[in-house]
Amino acid sequence: MSDKYILSEGLFLYPTPAGAYYAVCSNDMDKPRQFLRRILQQQSTVRLNIDSLHELTGIDDPQKCYELLHRCQKLNWVQGLDTERKYPSDLLENILPGLLCSMSESNKVLLADMQGFYLASHGFPHEVAEELAALSADLATIHERRSGLLMNNLGIASNAWGIIDVFGNAQIGFWPFFIGQYRFIIIISGVPHFNQPEFVDLIWALSKRYADEGI
Repeated sequence: MSDKYILSEGLFLYPTPAGAYYAVCSNDMDKPRQFLRRILQQQSTVRLNIDSLHELTGIDDPQKCYELLHRCQKLNWVQGLDTERKYPSDLLENILPGLLCSMSESNKVLLADMQGFYLASHGFPHEVAEELAALSADLATIHERRSGLLMNNLGIASNAWGIIDVFGNAQIGFWPFFIGQYRFIIIISGVPHFNQPEFVDLIWALSKRYADEGI
């Protein structure tokens, strides 16, 4: 305990959907992103105490540990659970479709890798899923080539792209997530539904699968 903060020991640390999104939406590293990624690398939720905070934050100074946790809490990036949660024991390919299906208002969503192949799909015909996955790789290449313009000249920090209608509403959205040495893209038809537990489980599952490959 510090003079400024009181630690609610006994709770289990778990990212919120917003925290899971922040953890992987960019490869630009800062302390909160490192902290969130370490939480997502665990086999189960970590019991909150000063020792676990030291380990997860990589910070030796207790006061700075509290400050980082408080910042993440204020931004609604972390939450405290009353009970422990364990990483799903099933194979990744078996749990992906169930996690993806709830993330689109139209029930059309797929997960593609950086080479432009889809790993799992829900609601899209096979041929459409293949073409959208290939398109996602093309868009990623364009974004990387023009990122200086978008970020430095226009101040646009987002890596996501969308195909919009005449009213400015996205018909198809491409959302890249960076995990370890890999980039994955979630492609969603219509309005995305990221603000739910399944999204955290998806990022947790991908993080655990590639945890030994440089997250």
